[in-house]
Amino acid sequence: MRLLLVEDDLPLARELKASLHNQGYAVDHFDTGAQALAAVRTNTADLVILDLGLPDIDGLEVLKQIKTINKQLPVLILTARDGVEHKVKGLDLGADDYLAKPFSSDELFARIRVIERKLGNNTSAVISLKNVSLDTTATAFCVEGETVNLSRREFMIIRVLMENLDRIQSKESLENKLYEWGDEISSNTIEVHVSNLRKKLPSDFIKTIRGVGYVVRAK
Repeated sequence: MRLLLVEDDLPLARELKASLHNQGYAVDHFDTGAQALAAVRTNTADLVILDLGLPDIDGLEVLKQIKTINKQLPVLILTARDGVEHKVKGLDLGADDYLAKPFSSDELFARIRVIERKLGNNTSAVISLKNVSLDTTATAFCVEGETVNLSRREFMIIRVLMENLDRIQSKESLENKLYEWGDEISSNTIEVHVSNLRKKLPSDFIKTIRGVGYVVRAK
């Protein structure tokens, strides 16, 4: 899952980005509303984490414009503003959730997981299929009951595939979910990650749809 973090408090943004990386997310960070709106127009983010106290455009106006650009794009608001009226207005403008500062990283992760479950097929933090189990809360992965160590991007790929059973994921789609702006991506990067994953999975768990992409079948 690729997140767009809009936060002008740079120390907090760095901390959040590192924590979200550890949870297996790709994160693009911007510190102004204008940059955020430009990024939303590229249509690569799966979720926006939006601070309301931005230096150039009021966060609620940014939220309003995001929903004009892409009504379906989930937005989780972060704010230090007091008062119920800001929360109500944000939710009325289309925000999916609201988190007041200060907050714990664990609470933020939990809120993101709730939104993820609304977006995908899975209704649980644990996805199990054919003796393979993936726990999105603990970022744990098991095959036949044994814990298997995956790199961050290997975990991200298998998570996308298992959260979207029977939905073919193109190479471009996977790149958009795994990599952030400015990352250098080789032409065969996804193929290498998938090849490494297959060595740790049951035979034919990940299927290649030639010329299209990859898929994990529910049956």
